[in-house]
Amino acid sequence: MKRRTFLQRFGSTLTVLGAVGTEWLTLGSRYYEALAQPIPRKLALLVGINQYPQCPTLTGCLTDVELQRELLIHRFGFQPSDIISLTDEKATRESIETAFFEHLVKQARLDDVVVFHYSGYGSRVKLDMPETEQNALVTVTGKENPQNKKSVNYLLEETLLLMLRSLATNHTTAVLDTSYYTRSNTLPTGLRIRACPGPEQAILLAEELELRKQRQENVSTEQPVIVLSATSDPKQSAREEQLSGFSAGLFTHALTQYLWQATPATTIQVSLSHVASSIQQSGSQKQQPALLLLDKKNQLSRTLIADILLPNITSGAEGVVTGIEDDGKTVLLWLGGVPAQVIEYYGVNSRFTLVTKERLNTQLVLRSRAGLTAKAQISSVEGMASPQVGQLVQEAVRVVPRNIGLTVALAGLERIERVDATSAFATVPHVSSVVAGEQSADYVFGKLPEAKNKDLAATNPTVVSLSRYGLFSLGSELIPSTNGEAGEAVKVAAQRLAPKLQTLLAAKLWRLTENAGSSRLGLKATLESIGTLTPRALIQRETLRTQSTETSSKKSFNPELGSIPTVAIGSKIQYRVENLSDRPVYLMLLGLNSSRTAIALFSWYTNTEPDTSEVKPVLQNMVISPGQTLTIPQTTAGFEWVVQGPTSLSETQLIFSTAPFTLSLAALEAAKHPKAEQQRIQPLIKPLEVAQAVLQDLHNASAVSDMNGTAADSYVLDVNHWASLSFVYQVV
Repeated sequence: MKRRTFLQRFGSTLTVLGAVGTEWLTLGSRYYEALAQPIPRKLALLVGINQYPQCPTLTGCLTDVELQRELLIHRFGFQPSDIISLTDEKATRESIETAFFEHLVKQARLDDVVVFHYSGYGSRVKLDMPETEQNALVTVTGKENPQNKKSVNYLLEETLLLMLRSLATNHTTAVLDTSYYTRSNTLPTGLRIRACPGPEQAILLAEELELRKQRQENVSTEQPVIVLSATSDPKQSAREEQLSGFSAGLFTHALTQYLWQATPATTIQVSLSHVASSIQQSGSQKQQPALLLLDKKNQLSRTLIADILLPNITSGAEGVVTGIEDDGKTVLLWLGGVPAQVIEYYGVNSRFTLVTKERLNTQLVLRSRAGLTAKAQISSVEGMASPQVGQLVQEAVRVVPRNIGLTVALAGLERIERVDATSAFATVPHVSSVVAGEQSADYVFGKLPEAKNKDLAATNPTVVSLSRYGLFSLGSELIPSTNGEAGEAVKVAAQRLAPKLQTLLAAKLWRLTENAGSSRLGLKATLESIGTLTPRALIQRETLRTQSTETSSKKSFNPELGSIPTVAIGSKIQYRVENLSDRPVYLMLLGLNSSRTAIALFSWYTNTEPDTSEVKPVLQNMVISPGQTLTIPQTTAGFEWVVQGPTSLSETQLIFSTAPFTLSLAALEAAKHPKAEQQRIQPLIKPLEVAQAVLQDLHNASAVSDMNGTAADSYVLDVNHWASLSFVYQVV
């Protein structure tokens, strides 16, 4: 986000607060630092509103409150009695402000931690004096004047920040999962937007204006205020996702999931882009969160999380034990640390290890799951008591089904169009369709804005426009090269998209391997831009569970500020991969370029046939020895990886295994790709078959026994045998 855009977003607030200096940053680090302060008291006020009398119902705000509450209690040591939650009808402006002053202002001391969270609608209100528009949090109807329909009982964002500044503590954090600007959107969407238009010339209640005036007169600039916002630009919208069994804010879900897995040795700067990347992969390419820091020093400390975490949270985790049932036989789990793209398909018989100081191998076997809650049974106990409420759990074995498909939501179609589209998508293998908003989906099928056909209109006045169909992300971004011609029949459009849908399904499968937070293989990879004297690092990813202070500080990575790195068309790039483990690992590189075409790294070598002495290229496994650093693809005089257009999102998955990718190479050979002499980045001809082969290779490498028949219809992956790192960047 450019400074000018930033000042448009926060400028009026900064002026009122009298901030000495401001620094906006990609989110995550200061929030983690604030939560982990080793101080005696931690206080939180969490607000979430789904039900609004004046706006359409939201579905994920109460889940956001639950996500934050579980994180604060079980990961950061907040006492339940020190957390107040105001939801739906309880979240009036009066009750929020009362709870803020009674629970936070009156109790917080200098070194206490205070967290304020808001999930719900935002809006813009125009004030009479002065004639300016300001951001406001839309609270539940309270004391509006029934005689004046323009009267609104909102909480101004400016007032909230002034209230935060009134706290005595120097560890104050606000998380705002909302947005303020509404815009007409004629494109299909699969995500709800958290912005609600208010009445024109809205009149705020006198009590709210008086509170703002009091806070302005008594504002303190001594203590820092940290604001994590779901958006970094006025034109962006905060969105909420619909998953199987629950809905949540994209921002809150990604933020809390990252904080569950983060480990003490993770450097703050290296970790800044994780949350933004997760949001992008969830389908909202135009939502990029930001962090606002109001502080005299105007600095973000570059330090290890190990220096600021409490002793009882030194290990990252995928979840926590929340209850015990059936005389200790059943363990209730909260799985807030499992990645969003994985939790949808987290299968029965997946295994977790209890985190204990003694490092004993106590495993829990998943028996059922509903959303983020699960039930498990104890598989093995080595010399310890039964699990206890509050114990963290780490992923040991991941089970995902083999019959995963792609779901397309139908949006903005007439009834006959929906019928035709449903029947057409039913003929595409592994693809199903649903009505937008009724169930979770991966992509959206709908109409582009209508374009008038002048030739037809000249001869037939009743024909003024023709429909054009396309495939969209859940956040309304058109997938490149999926828009059809005007007048195309809906059945033809759906069938035309079949190859692209198979490619997108392949990407969905390899994203399910993402396990940077749970893998026990020590690996680090850096995306670099080359062409200058020294390669420039753009993104760095590392397996967190094997991370140490030594490996993290080595060749310290200092990313540019911003949510998603940008790479210009024509740039030359490479990956630098370090094997930090004690055994050799094999590597596959798969990805989607900015045109949403599947690509892979092909490693060719010249082989001479013994009988005919014929020389021909043959695919080989890429292997990295313990302690070795490898650059891929290897740049030669005849080949460099040059970034191609169009301008859009691009992603790469680096997948590692302790065993060769035998089936994957066979799938590549069977597709008869053009042969070369050395390493090449090439389009995948049959990406779905390759993705399935990669998962089978990881399954074979894991060789997990005693799975009660699970292997027949599932992939069973052991974190000791595979690692998968995700890279997302914007091509410009």
